Amino acid sequence: MNSIRIVKGSRSPEFRDLKALGQSIDRDWFGTPLANPVRLIFWVAEERFHFLIQATPAPGLSHPGSHPHQYQAELWKYDVAEFFISDPTSGRYLEFNLAPNGAWWSCGFSAPREPSPGEPSAIPGVKTLTRQDSDSWLAQASLPLSWLQKHYNFGPDSKINATFILGSPRQIFLTAAAPADGEPDFHRSAEFLKSEFIALA
Repeated sequence: MNSIRIVKGSRSPEFRDLKALGQSIDRDWFGTPLANPVRLIFWVAEERFHFLIQATPAPGLSHPGSHPHQYQAELWKYDVAEFFISDPTSGRYLEFNLAPNGAWWSCGFSAPREPSPGEPSAIPGVKTLTRQDSDSWLAQASLPLSWLQKHYNFGPDSKINATFILGSPRQIFLTAAAPADGEPDFHRSAEFLKSEFIALA
């Protein structure tokens, strides 16, 4: 991908929107084609920022210590969908993790892998929704848009990335941005993608 679309809608999104408006990642970090590409969509509506995904294999393996829809560290040790948003002014960036059971985690960074003072911390007002089917798992997180604007200057100049860790315990790593050389590293903020806002007709 050269950019990541962010839909501006008059309504909140639904999982069915992934089929028509989502973007796909069809290769892992090392370029191996995926039998079942993942789909993702970012969506802004009703003063909230939404992140929706569909992934296989089903039903997805969540952190065993996590509770559905609750804040939990180290989700990345199991299956997880992630997004990153960088502040176009300061260069700080946010990492947000979403597990198959709706557990979530967030942390702000001042530089790659350097948590900002007071981080990690839970974002107020986060809501999650999940559906684990026989052939895939779907998850949605929504955050207050005003919080992203206040803390990360979120807008047309923001850079963003979506990443996945799947297939636990034999994990594979996916990124919407072009993978760099070497082992998987999602914290290469200089390689995050441009945001492309599109209005939903």
